[in-house]
Amino acid sequence: MSADAVFSPLNQSTSVDYSGKVPVEHLDYGYIEKCKDVKYLEMILRVLRSGEEGIYPHLIKFCESHLEKLDPLSRALRKENPVTTAASLSYDEWSQIVDDLKMWQEETKNTETSLKLQSVFDDLVNQNMPPIRGSNCSISLSQSSDPKEKKNSSKHTLPRDYGEWDKFDVEKECEKVDGNLVKNEPSAIINTGHPQIKTTVDTSLLTQQEKLLLANREKDKGNEAFRANDYEEAVAYYSRSLSIIPTVVAYNNRAQAEINLKHWHNAMRDCLSVLELEPANMKALLRRATVYNHMGNFQMAAEDLRVVLRKEPQNAAATKLLSEIEKKTMKECQQQSKGKKILIQEVEEEVNNCDETKAEQTARPVEPSQPVGGEESSAAPAERGDMGNAQKKSHSRGDGGPHSESNNSHHGHWKSKGGSADKYRVTQESKEKVANGTSKRGSTASVPADQSGKETPVGGYAGETVNLDAPCGALPPPLARLKNEGNLLFKNGQFADALEKYSQAIQGYTDSGIDSPEDLCILYSNRAACYLKDGNSQECIQDCTRALELQSFSLKPLLRRAMAYESLERYRKAYVDYKTVLQIDISVQAAHDSVNRITRLLIEQDGADWREKLPEIPLVPLSAQQHRREEPPSTEVLQARAEKAARDAERKAEVRFAALKQEGNDFVKKGQFQDALGKYTECLKLKPEECAIYTNRALCYLKLERFAEAKQDCDAALKVEPTNKKAFYRRALANKGLKDYLACSSDLQEVLHQDPNVQEAEKELEEVTVLLRQSLANANASPAKPRKTVPITEVDGDEEMTGFSYSESSHRGEDITINLQPTDAYEFGQALNAARSSGNTAACADLLASTTPEMLPQLLSTQLDGNTISFLMQALDSHLLEKDPNLVYRHLNHLHTADRFSVVLMLLEKDERRHMTQLFEHLSAVQSTEFTKNDVQNLANKYI
Repeated sequence: MSADAVFSPLNQSTSVDYSGKVPVEHLDYGYIEKCKDVKYLEMILRVLRSGEEGIYPHLIKFCESHLEKLDPLSRALRKENPVTTAASLSYDEWSQIVDDLKMWQEETKNTETSLKLQSVFDDLVNQNMPPIRGSNCSISLSQSSDPKEKKNSSKHTLPRDYGEWDKFDVEKECEKVDGNLVKNEPSAIINTGHPQIKTTVDTSLLTQQEKLLLANREKDKGNEAFRANDYEEAVAYYSRSLSIIPTVVAYNNRAQAEINLKHWHNAMRDCLSVLELEPANMKALLRRATVYNHMGNFQMAAEDLRVVLRKEPQNAAATKLLSEIEKKTMKECQQQSKGKKILIQEVEEEVNNCDETKAEQTARPVEPSQPVGGEESSAAPAERGDMGNAQKKSHSRGDGGPHSESNNSHHGHWKSKGGSADKYRVTQESKEKVANGTSKRGSTASVPADQSGKETPVGGYAGETVNLDAPCGALPPPLARLKNEGNLLFKNGQFADALEKYSQAIQGYTDSGIDSPEDLCILYSNRAACYLKDGNSQECIQDCTRALELQSFSLKPLLRRAMAYESLERYRKAYVDYKTVLQIDISVQAAHDSVNRITRLLIEQDGADWREKLPEIPLVPLSAQQHRREEPPSTEVLQARAEKAARDAERKAEVRFAALKQEGNDFVKKGQFQDALGKYTECLKLKPEECAIYTNRALCYLKLERFAEAKQDCDAALKVEPTNKKAFYRRALANKGLKDYLACSSDLQEVLHQDPNVQEAEKELEEVTVLLRQSLANANASPAKPRKTVPITEVDGDEEMTGFSYSESSHRGEDITINLQPTDAYEFGQALNAARSSGNTAACADLLASTTPEMLPQLLSTQLDGNTISFLMQALDSHLLEKDPNLVYRHLNHLHTADRFSVVLMLLEKDERRHMTQLFEHLSAVQSTEFTKNDVQNLANKYI
C-alpha cells in the first residue's frame, strides 16, 4: 500500500479516533510528512518514543522536526532535563554549591549548640516571666458554682411527664437561670498598672558566654517593647540586660526610651555612661543634646550637636535640632538688654586686677547659625519610635536601573548627577534621588541619561516630555529608539518588556557591525539591571562581566554584579567587587554599607583569617579614579561656596581663638607663663587686632622678666586702643624693669588720670618717684657714667627673634622670616605656621627642602591637620617639584606614615583632595630614575 493511499483518508472529512491505537502503517516518513493533524502527530511521536513497535531514532527526529514546524509550542516537544551533577557544571559553580552546603551545615551545628546551651538557664528566665503584653484583664475561673451540680453531673436527668409540662413556668425558670449566671459568675479583675518586672537578674552561676546570650535576649525584648511604644517595659528589659553585662547599645537604647518617657535625668545618666565607655559615640551625643535642649541648656546642646555634625555632616536629626536651638538662642539674645551686652564685653577683659595673675573669665561665644558640616539636608525628628537613630535608606538588592551615560573608564564625566536641558526636564525630586544614589525603588543607579549628558525623561511626572528618538552615543536611530524605550519601560517598572528592548538593541548592534564598545557596555549593563530586578542573578552576572570586558572598571556593572553575587550568597566575590567600586568612587554609600555587612558575614564564616581566603582585589589605576568629576559649577554656585567657606573659616577661627585664649588664661592661673605665651601668640595670628591678648601676653612677659617684649606688646595694644588702662599700667611696669623711671612715671600718671582709685598705681608711682630721684642724683654725681635710659628708646624697634617673627609683626608691616634649620618639632611647627599664616608657599618649600624626609613624620606629629596637608601639597607642587622631584617623592613616601594621618585624610575637603590629586598627576608625568609611574600610582592609592 502506498503512502498516498494510506494518507488519503486524512484528506477527507472523516474524523480521526484519538482514543484508539495508532496503526503500524502510519509510522512512516511519507505519512508523517503529509500529516497536518498536530494532535495525531503527537500520538505518533509518543508511540515512537515508547518503543512498542521498535526503536527508530531518525524517524523520531523527523517526526519531532515536522511537529515543531506545525506547532513550535507543542507539549510533546518538551523534554525533561537530567539531574544536574558535578560533570554538568563548571568547577567554580560546583565549588560554590559545595561551599554553601558546608556553610549551611556549620550554621546548623552552631544553632543546635546554642539551643542546647539555652536549656541551661531556661529556668532562670522563666522565674520572672511577665504576663503577655496587653493582657491586663484577667478572670478567675472556679471549678463549679454549685457543688451539688458537680456530684450529680454524672447522673442523667429524668424526663418530665406531660402534667409537669403543663405547669411549667418558662419566665420563672429563665429568671432563675439568669440569676444563677449573674450570681455565680465572678467579676472581671482589671489590672490598671504595668506588670512588675524585676530589673535585675542573678547570673552568678552562668558562664560569660551564657551571660552574653542572656543579655542580648533581654535587650531584644526591650527593642520589641520599644517598637510597640511600651517604653516603661522597654526600660525594664534594658535594665535587666545592663545588670547582666553593661553594653553601649543597651545604655543608648534605654536613654532613648527614657527620653520618650520624659525622664530627662535618667536619660542624661545613661548618656554619660555611654560616653564613659565610648567617648565619641554619636548616638549618645545626639541624645544628650536632646536632653540638654529640653532642660534649657542650649549652649551645651549646641556643642554636642556640632561634634556630631563634624563626624557625620549629613545627620539630618542633628542638623534640624541644631537649627532649632540656634533659633531659640537668637531669640534670647534679641530679648537681652544693652546692659547685659556691656557686661559680656567687660567679662572678656583678660585679667581682673592690675597686679594679680588671675586670667579672664570669658564666656564661650555663640557660634553662627550656619550648620556645621556641609549643605543643608532634610531633618528628621529627633524623637520618634525608631529609637532616635537617623535612619539611612536601605538599598535593595536590585540596582536602580538603566543608564545611558558613557562608562568609559578613562575619560568623560559620570552623568548620573548631570544637568538637564529643556528637551529633557527632570523634577527636582528625581535629581535629589539621583544625587543620593537611590531611586524610588531603593536602587543606587541614576536616572537614565543620554550620551551627551542629558537625562532621558521618564513618565509619571507632570510637565515632562518623552523623546524616544533622542540620540544615544554612536547608536543608529533604530537602536537608539530601542534603548530609550527600554529606559522608559524600566522606569515604569516593566522590567520584562525593558529586558526585551535591550536584547533587541544588543542583537541589532551585533548585526549592524558598528564599533562602539561604550554603547554596547551600557546596553549590557542596562539589561543586567533588568535581570537583577527580576531575580535572575546568574544572567545579571554574565551581562555585567561582558560589560566589564568592554569597559574595565565601569562603576555600574561592578555594583550590579556585586549585588547579584550577594543575592547568591557568594560573599567573597561580592566583597571584591564592592571594594573595587569604592576605589573608583568612595562616595557610593550602598557599597560602604554592603562592605560592612559582608565583612561581618565573612568573619562569622571564615574566622579571623577571612582576608586570606578572598580573591585578589584589582588595583584601580589613578586615571579610572579621577574621571568621575562633577561638571564645573556656575558662577553663582562658586560665589555661594566662597561665601560659605568664608563663614565657616570665620566661625572656626572664632572657636579656635576662644579655645586658645581660655587655655592661655588657664596657664596664667597655674603660673605657667611660658606656655601661656605660646597660646596668646597663636591667638594673635588669628586676630592681630585683639587688644586684650596683647595686654595678657605683656603680663606673661613681665612675669618672665622680659621687659622689652612686654613694653612692645603694650605699645601694640595702645595702637589698637589708645585709652587702655591696663596697657598703660603694664607698660609702666615694663619701663620700671628697664629702669626707665621717667617713662614709667608718665604711664602711671596716665593711669591715675583715667581712674584715681587705682591704689596699685599710686603705690608704684611713689616707689618710682624715689627711684627716679636716686637715678638723677647718681647721674649728677658721676656724669661720665652712661645713662641707663639710652638703649630703652630703641626697644620699640625690631625685636630679636629666633626663626620667625610673631604674628603682630605683620600688623606693624615687618617682614616674616623663617627658621630653615629647626632643631625640634616645636620650632618646625612655629616655622610652618608662620609660613602658612602669610600664605608663603615658597618659604614652606624652602623649609621642606632643608628637612630630611625621614624626619618629616616626627616633626609633623603635633601639627598634622587638613589645612597643613593641603598647604604642604601646594608648596611641593608649585615650588619643589620643578627643582627636585625625587625629594618630593621621598617626602610623600614618608608623610603618610605620620601619626593620625589616616584620620586626617578622611576629614579632607574636596578642594584639599584636589590639590593632592594635582600633585600626583604632575609627579606621575615626571621622568626619574628613582621612581616609576607605577610607583607613583601605588603611592597615590595611600593618599587618594
